[in-house]
Amino acid sequence: MSAGRDDFEAFVAARYDALLRTAYLLTGDHHDAEDLLQQSLVKAVGAWGRIVGDPEPYVRTILVRQNVSRWRRRRWREVHTDLVPDRAEQDDGAEDRMQLQQALALLAPRQRAVIVLRYYEDLTEAQTAEALGIAVGTVKSQARDALKRLRESVPDLAEELVSP
Repeated sequence: MSAGRDDFEAFVAARYDALLRTAYLLTGDHHDAEDLLQQSLVKAVGAWGRIVGDPEPYVRTILVRQNVSRWRRRRWREVHTDLVPDRAEQDDGAEDRMQLQQALALLAPRQRAVIVLRYYEDLTEAQTAEALGIAVGTVKSQARDALKRLRESVPDLAEELVSP
């Protein structure tokens, strides 16, 4: 049992930042991302003995599924407002990143997951399909539809959102 625990701790130490980045991109909030990652790691440690090969795709799948479950539980509690809190002055690229992050938040959870895994995590269509438990064709159509929505939401960044 000690070897399995050591392996898990080594995996978390090595991949924590990358997994937290994925969680942040899925949730759009640093605190929610930390919570999501912790919940996912708790699930992963319970299955650690059954995970063979590279554990990262397995943990990433848990992240995505946990995020969808959290979104379904919390969506009725979200309150949207037209008032944005005051923010500190941002650099030039920060505005683009904020617009893109806001546009990502408008996507359906599966579309957002596809975009994050395909374009931020740089997974192949097959790897993305495996992580989400969907067909490759579904990944393609979800990515196409999500990119279209992003282009419409953020027309200033449309040239950045080029289809692969």
